[in-house]
Amino acid sequence: MFDIGAAELLVIVVVAIIVIGPKDMPKAMRTAGRWIGKLRRMSGHFRAGIDEMVRQAEIEDMEKEWAERNKRIMAEYPKGTDPAGGAPDNLVPPQMEPLAAADEVPDPDAAAEAAIRRAAPKKAPEHAASDPQEPPLPLDPPPPPPSEA
Repeated sequence: MFDIGAAELLVIVVVAIIVIGPKDMPKAMRTAGRWIGKLRRMSGHFRAGIDEMVRQAEIEDMEKEWAERNKRIMAEYPKGTDPAGGAPDNLVPPQMEPLAAADEVPDPDAAAEAAIRRAAPKKAPEHAASDPQEPPLPLDPPPPPPSEA
């Protein structure tokens, strides 16, 4: 902000000592520090206010854009029931179907077992080297030793 170098600062200190005097210098420095602190706080509040105004303006712009998009989509697909209009083919995939109430399920144990089977992770297929020249994967078991006949 103020491009003050070491030489300028030295001149300011010498002039201050001459004008204020060494006796009153600590009091003057304390007063200057308080004023600088107040200026920094006020500039911080001012900057925060400006940032908030910018943020509010951006939010208003986004809301206008979303309203325009919504209006265009609603004009294009007034019913919203066909998949081209944004309606999904299947709202919930079968594995995400909600569980039925306990009194609606004829066999709660069977339903629980089926839910556990659906949620169980599937085991990845084992790696089998089709080519004997292919290098093994790092976690593959070591190849059997060659048989001596």
